Amino acid sequence: MKLRHLFVAILLAANVITAIGVVHARHDYRQLYIQLTRLERARDELNVDFGRLQLEQATWAMSNRVDQVARERLGMRFPETAEIVVVRP
Repeated sequence: MKLRHLFVAILLAANVITAIGVVHARHDYRQLYIQLTRLERARDELNVDFGRLQLEQATWAMSNRVDQVARERLGMRFPETAEIVVVRP
């Protein structure tokens, strides 16, 4: 009879330890899932920012924009035919 009580006590302890392990594993899973959703949200925000920056870069790099800035801010112009010198090797 004592052996039977000992066996039941061991099974009960194993059951409690397993239950604690399951609770701990679920808690870890939930924490990791929360972190994953935060990281995915940050990734999505960075992708939106990257798209905006690409659009802005394309706008600033347009040839007519570069030409406009060169003429207005830098006072640049195309040379006249008489001003062009061809250098041959």
